[in-house]
Amino acid sequence: MQLGMVGLGRMGGNMAERLRARGHEVIGYSVDPGQGDTDSLADLVARLWAPRVVWLMVPSGDPTRSTVAALAELLSEGDLVVDGGNSHYVDDQRHADALSPHGIGYVDCGVSGGVWGLTEGYGLMAGGSDADIERLLPVFDALRPEGPREEGFAHAGPVGAGHYAKMVHNGVEYGLMQAYAEGYELMSAGGPITDVGAVMKAWSRGTVVRSWLLDLMVQALVEDPHLEQISGYAEDSGEGRWTVDEAIVHAVPMPVVSAALFARFASRQTDSPAMKAVAALRAQFGGHAVHRAGIDPAHPPTGG
Repeated sequence: MQLGMVGLGRMGGNMAERLRARGHEVIGYSVDPGQGDTDSLADLVARLWAPRVVWLMVPSGDPTRSTVAALAELLSEGDLVVDGGNSHYVDDQRHADALSPHGIGYVDCGVSGGVWGLTEGYGLMAGGSDADIERLLPVFDALRPEGPREEGFAHAGPVGAGHYAKMVHNGVEYGLMQAYAEGYELMSAGGPITDVGAVMKAWSRGTVVRSWLLDLMVQALVEDPHLEQISGYAEDSGEGRWTVDEAIVHAVPMPVVSAALFARFASRQTDSPAMKAVAALRAQFGGHAVHRAGIDPAHPPTGG
């Protein structure tokens, strides 16, 4: 099968390579000069046979919206656009509505697998019509992991369902990562354990907490046993926020995912204004001692 791939970064580039290795023809386009097989979206469309398939792997938000708008003017009736990036699911119906008057189909696909997807395969969650999903099955089968299709691919529902599923997936991922991280910190905090990495590696087979994320944690500790080469500043890419927003809309309690998201916010504060306020209040109502700014509480000054 032939398709165009727009966006050839860590995910898009590896996905294109995996598709080619499994017999598909991929024509790639990137805004970064010299990375793709063509220099423009117009040339990419011209080089594809009709009916065309164009898969997007570009950043969510304006980059995806502008690319969909451009393709609406370049593609023809019967063509199909797949957004495989991490778009907010509420954008998907807007994209479908922008393409529909031109007779162009739209599928949203949540893609999980990161840099390991090239060799291990990608978990795929797609939203769209039955006909559009059926048309794309050869591509999905090439991208997903080996084994039963249902263990690496799901037609999650209509347009928007794929990105909704990926949003929740990433929220769950936040909670899992935070749980492993808190276990790591507690075991490193001064108890009797002398080899935290060895303990976590021993969890990787036979225990109920084994997982690929745990395997990655073990590998990180092999490379940097005390995580001394990395700071404790954790970004978030948006899906965790969207998951919590959606939980609020539907009154679904998600304390684990919410706490994991807020922990990332806390990681970016070198000196929390909220905790300064707490310390000030304790001093005001109870005369409790406070630690003055600029003084390390673990090493208070000595002498007179």
